[in-house]
Amino acid sequence: MGGGAAHPAHAHGGGGGGGGGGGPLDVWLPVLALLVCAAAYALAVRRARRRNPAQGWPPTRSMSFAAGLVLMAVALLPPLAPFAHRDFRGHMAQHLLLGMYAPLALVLAAPVTLLLRALPPHRGRRLTAVLRSRPARLLAHPVTALLLTTGGLVLLYFTPLYDTTMGRPGWHWLTHTHFLLSGWLFAYVIAGPDPAPARPGVPARLVVLGLAIAAHATIAQLMYGGFWVEVHAPIAEVQGGAEIMYYGGDVAELLLAATLVATWRPVRTPRSGYGTRLRSVRRPTGRLEEGIRDGGP
Repeated sequence: MGGGAAHPAHAHGGGGGGGGGGGPLDVWLPVLALLVCAAAYALAVRRARRRNPAQGWPPTRSMSFAAGLVLMAVALLPPLAPFAHRDFRGHMAQHLLLGMYAPLALVLAAPVTLLLRALPPHRGRRLTAVLRSRPARLLAHPVTALLLTTGGLVLLYFTPLYDTTMGRPGWHWLTHTHFLLSGWLFAYVIAGPDPAPARPGVPARLVVLGLAIAAHATIAQLMYGGFWVEVHAPIAEVQGGAEIMYYGGDVAELLLAATLVATWRPVRTPRSGYGTRLRSVRRPTGRLEEGIRDGGP
């Protein structure tokens, strides 16, 4: 990354605050939440297999969900969690795990498809109606997901919000929740195997992913140079956090791009005259009706 003069505000104050990370509740609450998520997923897998023993459920999906939970545990438990409250570099590592790496693993576990297979048909139809509603289509649009992820970063690091959240445990956990949910939504609409009625074609999603990569790189470079940043932490910590965001974010986005390209299956269509024409299509990701009838990916 390029160099630059750090913002004077970075030269004073600590990297962390009183947002938690050291008390027993800060350990046991995340552990309990992760165990509940693991149990819920395992129960859904059991019901899906019981409803359709011949089809079952791919073990790779379950492994992906377990990997996502492990990444969340690394982010929310010691030693990283206490370090993140003392050092901005630890906070940025937390952000990458919760906002980019764990969501991709959770999305590849296809939780929506699993839920459609596990639910009784009438409840599956209700879920289908929700997924096809206008608000759901708007929320699941790639541009909406892009604004939620990148916009959240701008608000957190270029306003006093970061220092506020570090001093208030409730706000701090709300920030974690935003990272996780917005990251999951972005991975879901870009490359998720679950059904998404409003999902555009692969070329359009590649464009949105490219915009996200450019936005994250720009934010990281501005942080490294200290331009307009409102993070009161030592210069070395802010620059180190910016480097983690820059390089670690690149790796996560490359993984997301590879997942997206893996769903792209160009097919040849005949045309008049010599040669053939290539038409880019998505590999089927499972229709909602198929999910209700024990179908889907």
